[in-house]
Amino acid sequence: MSILDIQEGEILESVSSSNIDCEEILKAIRNDLHPGQLDFVNDDQTEIIGLSAGYGAGKTRSLCAKAVHLAISNQGFTGAVMEPTAPLIRDIWQNDFETFLENYGIPYTTRQSPLPEYSLHLPDGEAKILCRSFENWSRIIGLNLAWVLADEIDTVAPSIADRAFPRILARLRSGNQRQFGVASTPEGFRWMWNTFGSNEAKKKTDRRLIKMRTYDNPHLPADFITRLEENYESGLLQAYLNGEFCNITTGVVYSRFDRATHVIEEKPDIDNEPLRIGIDFNIGNTNAVIGLAIGDSMTIFDEINASYDTDTLAKEIKNRYPFNKIYIYPDASGGNRSTNATKTDIQILESYGFVNQSAASNPPIRDRVNSVQRLFEDGRGNIRLKIHSSAKKLIECIELQSYTEKGDPDKEAGYDHMVDALGYICWRLFNPLHMGAGRKTGVRLY
Repeated sequence: MSILDIQEGEILESVSSSNIDCEEILKAIRNDLHPGQLDFVNDDQTEIIGLSAGYGAGKTRSLCAKAVHLAISNQGFTGAVMEPTAPLIRDIWQNDFETFLENYGIPYTTRQSPLPEYSLHLPDGEAKILCRSFENWSRIIGLNLAWVLADEIDTVAPSIADRAFPRILARLRSGNQRQFGVASTPEGFRWMWNTFGSNEAKKKTDRRLIKMRTYDNPHLPADFITRLEENYESGLLQAYLNGEFCNITTGVVYSRFDRATHVIEEKPDIDNEPLRIGIDFNIGNTNAVIGLAIGDSMTIFDEINASYDTDTLAKEIKNRYPFNKIYIYPDASGGNRSTNATKTDIQILESYGFVNQSAASNPPIRDRVNSVQRLFEDGRGNIRLKIHSSAKKLIECIELQSYTEKGDPDKEAGYDHMVDALGYICWRLFNPLHMGAGRKTGVRLY
């Protein structure tokens, strides 16, 4: 056994696995938890369970208690705890977890190399707990796990969390109580919102979200909450004290959108009408919004979300609207690259008979955003853009895309593709620079 195998501070001699009472340990742990923590730990039926907690609400202790509960339920099997980065495993998780184990007399050994892991010595077998970085989630590939807990998942880039999530679930294929648990202070409308808080997520029966307020923790210093209240504005306090989802960045991009004003329930009559389709290209995630333009106004009445490639998108458009003339307003970069080896994306769309209306290059982002904002409401109060309620993903993206601290529309949270597609139509079709294209101006040039 090397020096890396046994770490100072382990409790092997004083308590052996044969004489510990797991039920008594769990009872003692539960007695020390407040109601929100207890709800999270006791839920052993939900496959995907989330904990949205304010600062100081007791989130890390909840994870420690949950890890022990899952280890005892899965003696002889392996679980994993994940922090956003490797340094946080040491700085946040390991110190608190070792203190937790020792406080409740749970015998364990720990290894630090090549990667940290714990073995809890329990009556019915060892329960191994791997400690991993969420940003290096691929390191758990190939493992058979009973459970996984992830801490501060909303600080991980949503693109990483989205890729990791299904692959982690695929690892949960051993043990007695298989569960994936996540805990985070909400950082706006990011991965936690998409997984637990959105309308689509709420329809799924395999998941549950528990919200835990800072006020619920009776062990905080007397001035902790007061200091937060004095140093954060009201929106941030909703997230950082109450665990609520809210926009914590510098503001929503499409601030003129109002669901009560711009969302309609009656679809327009599109028989024999030409359709306008904005398209945003992404490999494996091509999106389109479909509208009808009449005069200087437009109604978006349909959407195609996350199409696999350009061919798939074109076939779906043809399938839905076989008799309408189709004008497309795609991302101009689709003329340069392709999801197909021999044709550009725009060439693929044109091969289906669609009429391309894209400009030679995309407009500046600010101009595209302003063109959409102007249609939602101009300086005279005119409202020229409506969206049918069936375009749920577009509505969600309009409401939730926010600016980054640098002042750019956020592209990390995944709310950009649909609104980009909308912007290409609005800028090209209603931009004053283009609206008169091809028409007589009445002005003679000499």
